[in-house]
Amino acid sequence: MLAQTSIKIKVRNLFFSYAETAVLKDLTVDILDRSITAVVGPSGRGKSTLLSIFNRLWEDIPGARMKGSVHIHLDGTDRDIYHPACSLPDLRRKVGLVFQIPNPLPMSIYKNVAFPRKLAGGSSKQQVMDAVETALKQAFLWEDVKDRLREDARSLSGGQQQRLCMARALVVNPEVLLLDEPTSSLDAEATEIIEQLILSLKENCTIVMVSHDMAQVKRVAERWLELSEGKMMANGRISAPACRAR
Repeated sequence: MLAQTSIKIKVRNLFFSYAETAVLKDLTVDILDRSITAVVGPSGRGKSTLLSIFNRLWEDIPGARMKGSVHIHLDGTDRDIYHPACSLPDLRRKVGLVFQIPNPLPMSIYKNVAFPRKLAGGSSKQQVMDAVETALKQAFLWEDVKDRLREDARSLSGGQQQRLCMARALVVNPEVLLLDEPTSSLDAEATEIIEQLILSLKENCTIVMVSHDMAQVKRVAERWLELSEGKMMANGRISAPACRAR
């Protein structure tokens, strides 16, 4: 039995559908705190949907429906994230999501990373500047961009844009980071950097990542769960990630 305090995300009897199409069927799973969990399985079987459920990104999709419960341990408290009292902006600050395709905003590198921190409020200009620098360093991007912060973020390479999106999620100090195939559009060199980045973040947050690359899963993840036909087919522990943070 897992210790209750070690569980970061607790999913119970989760059903999800888009219109009449069932995507997840009676899913029950626990995700450990400060761990890297890979979600694997065939395309179109609910992996990305599961990530969107963890930060309620699906709620504006017409015809989408969910039944079941999702609890996440945030700020030291077990929270039902679908309870009416749960603040959606606060949830999305605590549970960040990075998409498969990098999506820098049409503004400067600095403003891209600063935007979530400013939106959250309560920070001075200097605090925002410090937070941006820290997030860029966490994302292994500071040395590449420290003299280019006023340039358009879209001028960065694909791998740099993905690290920028990681920094944008990290600038508000999330407790959970959701990664939807974060390296699928990147070359081998950029992929290696992102994998090192993922490993380096485990000390401070819980990571759930979708990946089709089982070699990557073995390099990075500690645990995995397989979805197929809307159900969890298997889950388990990976003995030791082959990749190591630098």
